[in-house]
Amino acid sequence: MYNYMPLLKGKSQKVISENIGEFHKGKTFEKTEKKFGKEKANKQAIAVAYSQARRSTSNGSIKK
Repeated sequence: MYNYMPLLKGKSQKVISENIGEFHKGKTFEKTEKKFGKEKANKQAIAVAYSQARRSTSNGSIKK
């Protein structure tokens, strides 16, 4: 998986919120919002931010 946005690593609510904010500033969010609507674009930003938080484990591996 490619990571084009400079997302912060961590599991705290502050880090997750900052990652969601980062998505709302990006061109990808604008394109998704235009194509699918604001609600779906926001849900996608939240899903990716939580996915990034799940990947932020102590050893750097992805939990399954």
